[in-house]
Amino acid sequence: METVLSISNISKRYGKIQAVNDLSLDVKKGQVFGILGPNGSGKTTTLSIILELIKSNSGSFQWFGKAPSNESRKRIGSVIESPNFFPYLNPVINLKIVADIKDLDYTDIDRVLKLTGLYDRRKSRFKTFSFGMKQRLAVASALLGNPDVLILDEPTNGLDPQGIAHIRELILLIAGQGTTIIIASHLLDEVQKICSHVAVLNKGRKLFDGKVSEVLAISDSFELSARNMEALTQAVKSYPGFQSMTPGDEKIQVYFNEVIRPDELNQFFFQQGISLTHLSERKRSLEQHFLELLHDNA
Repeated sequence: METVLSISNISKRYGKIQAVNDLSLDVKKGQVFGILGPNGSGKTTTLSIILELIKSNSGSFQWFGKAPSNESRKRIGSVIESPNFFPYLNPVINLKIVADIKDLDYTDIDRVLKLTGLYDRRKSRFKTFSFGMKQRLAVASALLGNPDVLILDEPTNGLDPQGIAHIRELILLIAGQGTTIIIASHLLDEVQKICSHVAVLNKGRKLFDGKVSEVLAISDSFELSARNMEALTQAVKSYPGFQSMTPGDEKIQVYFNEVIRPDELNQFFFQQGISLTHLSERKRSLEQHFLELLHDNA
């Protein structure tokens, strides 16, 4: 799969603050890649570096396998700051101004307005828009010219639930058309529902990156019981991937550090001569995994 963005050992310092610390990651074509972390974790700084709004102190990055250039910039659309358009102009005129800045013709304006659900409001002044509509117009401006990559920094920040749902649906629609999307967010729920891949940052350092589905597939724990609890407690310690357990009189809670299938677990104990009377799997959510990563790397 083609690598759209490759970041290699990027660091950025503001005085005593290490905003980004030796960050490396790759984004592949067609991914919806979430950069997740609390406020101050380096998300916006990272996006600003790859968009060449600021320079890193060290490290490098490539777009589409090459050093950044005017050609690569034309293939990237972005929304980094709050929507900023002329309040007394309608969306069409505002987008014409954006098209002039990008050296694009006006033929794409109707498409992006329809895609973002703003076509019916194309004659309304920008100042009459809700914040969610303003955010969608910002996305529309980023989509002019049909870029290969769309970069969004906290796209649902400040929106009400309905606005969040609209932006989420829009992102999934755009991704479904083959656009690679990079999203910075501190909202776990947003990343879990939208993104195919995620990198977790804290204090400028990458703590984890991989498929969201792989994170969610990791079993948090299994609740087990058997007639012979003593034998069960001893046997579970020899199971591959065993991490720890919380003992109890009638049930034990067992934690593993890798993906465990319930049927394989059951078969293992049966081969040890132990018949389980209770087996219950509990999945770790992205939120649990995120909080564990932050706690372990505090």
